Amino acid sequence: MMLKKRWPWVLLFLWALLGYNTAGFTQTPFPAAGTILVFFSPNGGATEAIVGEIEAAHKEIFVQAYSFSSQPIARALVAARKRGVTVEVIFDKNQWSEKYSAADFTHNAGIPTYIDDAHAIAHNKIMIIDRRVILTGSFNFTRAAEERNAENLLVIKGNAPLLEKYLANFEAHKSHSTLYNGR
Repeated sequence: MMLKKRWPWVLLFLWALLGYNTAGFTQTPFPAAGTILVFFSPNGGATEAIVGEIEAAHKEIFVQAYSFSSQPIARALVAARKRGVTVEVIFDKNQWSEKYSAADFTHNAGIPTYIDDAHAIAHNKIMIIDRRVILTGSFNFTRAAEERNAENLLVIKGNAPLLEKYLANFEAHKSHSTLYNGR
């Protein structure tokens, strides 16, 4: 019992002894810029906020999703594509095993669809819209996320350096993903 209470202190001591610090990371902080809206679920309006941002898109929408079954979000992405917005999605490899998956839906709607199977789980939940808006957080693009789960969504606007990081990450994942050609 005494060891269980002391292990955090032992770990902290070893951390300090070995000289571990955050100065060794290559991360550069971003200046605070733009605006951030935050939504919490259940029933906190995240789906409505996502659909609103998709409906406001003019040029492009890039999506990375682990789980995707929200009909309002799916319909909004298809409508965006039909009005000439470039839409691309990257899903987790769990889409390979589902009978009729989100990958099938987006592929059949003419949306370029990729499967990221390079990781144990491709757990990103993001959208990049018109290179001006980032949607990110724990919020899966599902009905359960809106109605039953404890989730969060950030809508970040006006932070170009942060957006470039998200865009580069999207492109990196796309580069090792497989284009989905349907079943």
